[in-house]
Amino acid sequence: MTAIAVTIAGSDSGGGAGIQADLKTFSALGVYGASVITALTAQNTLGVQGVCDTPPDFVTAQIDSVFSDLPVNAVKIGMLSNSGTIRAVADGLRRHAPQHGMRPVVLDPVMVATSGDRLISEDAVAILRQELLPLATLLTPNMPEAAALLGEAVAASDAELEQQGARLLALGPRAVLVKGGHGAGPESTDVLVTAHGVRRFSATRIHTRNTHGTGCTLSSAIAALLAKGATLEAAVAGGKAYLTEALAAADQLQIGGGHGPVHHFAGVWR
Repeated sequence: MTAIAVTIAGSDSGGGAGIQADLKTFSALGVYGASVITALTAQNTLGVQGVCDTPPDFVTAQIDSVFSDLPVNAVKIGMLSNSGTIRAVADGLRRHAPQHGMRPVVLDPVMVATSGDRLISEDAVAILRQELLPLATLLTPNMPEAAALLGEAVAASDAELEQQGARLLALGPRAVLVKGGHGAGPESTDVLVTAHGVRRFSATRIHTRNTHGTGCTLSSAIAALLAKGATLEAAVAGGKAYLTEALAAADQLQIGGGHGPVHHFAGVWR
């Protein structure tokens, strides 16, 4: 049976992040991708020039269309820029859970683009914590996002990173992966915190300016592998390996004048 994943996120007109990155990642990993678009962005490698939110009732309509017809194996959630959209997504997931059973939900709390542009309103952060974190199989914040969700300063040590992961776990998700891409040192280490303990996933830090869409790509890779039946730890390890390959090949692409995308099809294009 074909594995199916759905991404619930914003569209990136530049093609490097958001819905576009998610669908590319699903395809590269052999998973059929469906989508629910929560916002349109006027965006390129230089930044975000504009955001047009999808009305919450139309987000609901898309969710109902996808889940009423497709046997979805995993869900990836990305950019949700306002409280109305967040509530629509949470209500939709709860409404369709009886028909589909407990499917993995990977929640990437997209707050700031690689360019530094903010993508979520302040009031929506509290709603995100209340409505969606308890529905998540895996929460995947980067270091600044983890701090923002907790209302704290960015972790300054490995111990603080683990402690923030544990505090996020207490808010309801079944697991938390705090991404270490914003850290320093020769390795990029992501910290997975579950009720069973802590595990670290490290890879050589890739030096490239083409980092647009890294968070979207990792979370969608994990969702794709979960859709194919992988365990959580195997999906995290496989997702990180996929992203590392996409980053290592990113300079093969020459896209735009700013932060270009990672190479989603590095293992496919010849």
